[in-house]
Amino acid sequence: QIDKYLYAMRLSDETLIDIMARFRREMKNGLSRDFNPTAAVKMLPTFVRSIPDGSEKGDFIALDLGGSYFRILRVKVSHEKKQTVQMESEIYNTPEDIMHGSGTRLFDHVAECLGDFMEKQQIKDKKLPVGFTFSFPCRQSKLDEGILITWTKRFKASGVEGADVVRLLNKAIKKRGDYDADIMAVVNDTVGTMMTCGFDDQRCEVGLIIGTGTNACYMEEMRHIDLVEGDEGRMCINTEWGAFGDDGSLEDIRTEFDREIDRGSLNPGKQLFEKMVSGLYMGELVRLILVKMAKEGLLFEGRITPELLTKGKFETKHVSAIEKSKEGLNKAKEILTRLGVEPSHEDCIAVQHVCTIVSFRSANLVASTLGAILNQLRDNKGVGRLRTTVGVDGSLYKMHPQYARRLHKTTRRLVPDSEVRFLLSESGSGKGAAMVTAVAYRLSEQHRLIDETLAEFKLTHEQLLQVKKRMRAEMEAGLKKKTHESAKVKMLPTFVRSTPDGTENGDFLALDLGGTNFRVLLVKIRSGKRRTVEMHNKIYAIPIEVMQGTGEELFDHIVTCISDFLDYMGIKGARLPLGFTFSFPCKQTSLDAGILLNWTKGFKATDCEGEDVVYLLREGIKRREEFDLDVVAVVNDTVGTMMTCAYEDPNCEIGLIVGTGSNACYMEEMRNIEMVDGEQGRMCVNTEWGAFGDNGCLDDIRTIYDKAVDDYSLNAGKQRYEKMISGMYLGEIVRNILIDFTKRGFLFRGQISETLKTRHIFETKFLSQIERDSWRALLGSPGIILVSVRACASAEGLFTTSLEFLVMLTAKSREGLPVAVLHSAGAVGPPSPAAIFSFHSFSRIMHQTVKDLAPNCDVTFLLSEDGSGKGAALITAVGCRLRDAEQ
Repeated sequence: QIDKYLYAMRLSDETLIDIMARFRREMKNGLSRDFNPTAAVKMLPTFVRSIPDGSEKGDFIALDLGGSYFRILRVKVSHEKKQTVQMESEIYNTPEDIMHGSGTRLFDHVAECLGDFMEKQQIKDKKLPVGFTFSFPCRQSKLDEGILITWTKRFKASGVEGADVVRLLNKAIKKRGDYDADIMAVVNDTVGTMMTCGFDDQRCEVGLIIGTGTNACYMEEMRHIDLVEGDEGRMCINTEWGAFGDDGSLEDIRTEFDREIDRGSLNPGKQLFEKMVSGLYMGELVRLILVKMAKEGLLFEGRITPELLTKGKFETKHVSAIEKSKEGLNKAKEILTRLGVEPSHEDCIAVQHVCTIVSFRSANLVASTLGAILNQLRDNKGVGRLRTTVGVDGSLYKMHPQYARRLHKTTRRLVPDSEVRFLLSESGSGKGAAMVTAVAYRLSEQHRLIDETLAEFKLTHEQLLQVKKRMRAEMEAGLKKKTHESAKVKMLPTFVRSTPDGTENGDFLALDLGGTNFRVLLVKIRSGKRRTVEMHNKIYAIPIEVMQGTGEELFDHIVTCISDFLDYMGIKGARLPLGFTFSFPCKQTSLDAGILLNWTKGFKATDCEGEDVVYLLREGIKRREEFDLDVVAVVNDTVGTMMTCAYEDPNCEIGLIVGTGSNACYMEEMRNIEMVDGEQGRMCVNTEWGAFGDNGCLDDIRTIYDKAVDDYSLNAGKQRYEKMISGMYLGEIVRNILIDFTKRGFLFRGQISETLKTRHIFETKFLSQIERDSWRALLGSPGIILVSVRACASAEGLFTTSLEFLVMLTAKSREGLPVAVLHSAGAVGPPSPAAIFSFHSFSRIMHQTVKDLAPNCDVTFLLSEDGSGKGAALITAVGCRLRDAEQ
């Protein structure tokens, strides 16, 4: 009979699965920027980004306000042999008149209780970090702020909705003036529960409360949270599922009793799901059913007493007592007798059955909304079977004899492909608030130390101007005869005396050697009205054993590649003019002679330093005895870059490379180049600025990480500036920072992986990916973003000081001055780490810094689309033109 009477409260699995799907849709709406304003389920970001990792320690206070009592805890987290947590707590009442009075009175009461607690603990003189569990829907934009959206659970204090509860509490504490507190985190009780359980089980990623009210939180992927910037990592979302159905989506399953409960509540039309399932309303739901059944003569022989008609007389704790398996019926008789209805044995059985139906419905509804969260977690992880832990707290879950078992059973039935462990939060959500605070405290301490460490990478405007001044002095020393020998910035004459004039014509070969890839090109230049440059090229790898073997092996490998290319193009018989882009420091005595001063960028081939590389190439061609070539010019890649861009824009007079290595060249007045005879005209000077600082002039801005990278490099003490800014080393600087931060416990739980110990494992191209926010695939730690961006920013600042100095040196201040910049060393094949310039923000910051440091120069940056190989062909073409003119 009762089953029939309460048929609408008995929900089939089909209905529960449907509710699960509805709630999943509500979650999606709440997470979406477009739908959140109108969504019933608010899905509030909590700014809690991780559960405890076991390294937290310290002395914390936790406040727990969310029901009829208010709890304060002192939580000491220590590390002797293992992490231990000591807790002392005190419970204070929150009288009804304070719950319904003014917000000022409420927070004065909280501040008074906190003062009393600190007095008892004898810690009034300390300023301890405080975590505030505030179990009401709050909108947060940071961890230590909570704007109350709406009161729930009988609270109705005025002037609090729409205000920041942390500010209100701080104001109340300040007003007292007898103690100080540092409120670091405001958390919901669900989050507190998840964190408490997360301390014991690191699989815990859901917090669930079923008590006076009900709610859940879980760890959501940042990429799904539209309301917070950033796509990487996870953040805990407070679902505020109590409001599920406030938009009418549960009308088909709400009964007349649910509607009556809502009408008589403090907040009609709100928290409809909570009113169907939580402890605050369950006893009242049962009472309303009993009244109606009695009125219809189905119970107590139709007797209705004033007690039975009194709201709140039948409490949820009575439901729990009546449902106990052995003494339940006796308890029913006792409770009903107190209500004056003189129940029969049959009445007691009937009332027990009503209680079961109401509490079972609650467990089933919670199972379906929890199931939606579990499905979301499973889909987020892309796994077939989810293994997770749900941290649970709340009086109904703990005190009701059957509730937990029913909830577990239904959840497992609705989500069969999940392995769920339910972990009871033994010490409530207060400990969790302390843990959130402990994590926040640990992170803020770490951030302070990280900022302190990385401050050295942030060069001020004054420091950059100082670097600029030093670079000017180094350039002058390199250009002068008497100081050239001792100068570190060599300022090498290239014997390139002019940029293309547009009359160049013919077919040319170009070689481009300067990194891990070697390129051979055929460049067909046609002059006339429609100037064209047609290029064919092939890229060859240079194995590390060849880079670091003998000079003969290296040049034999180069000649083998040339032979393959000539076959490929079918031009082996032709004796073509050749330009050789050789991107290492060379002292040139003519356009076609370059003495290698020293290897850089990981090259170490023997018997080459001090030799003419054009001679070594010609000897290699002779040994091959297959073809002959006319080597017209040997050029640096910076010169090649300048020539490529000058072909497009005659104003181009600076070449700049930011890749595996870094260097620049520019057109200098002959009168300033003391190493070459003649005063007239200009000549391109290859600065070889990578060696800037080799005399110690940059030691004040070199960090311990720069020094470590230098110490372990192939050429310790050399190319120091290049090691601070170029693609070959930036990743290695970051790796050294990561190792240091890991040793200090800031990253990866203090565990240095074998991979991270491997030199050059952290490639510079990763920095570019990190800056584009796709770092998760690399190492999965937000700390890395911070490190890499700072490292990049330092390189940009340093780099631009030298570049803009060159601009100032050569610019005619009213004219636009294009500057050639190499884009990438590799056109095909794997991405080349030489493409630093194409970094996410590198070029933008560099351009701006040049503007700031050279305000009188109007600079245009022109990207060299075709690399320095085309430039080598153009220099060869210019060389041939000048040679022909002389002849």
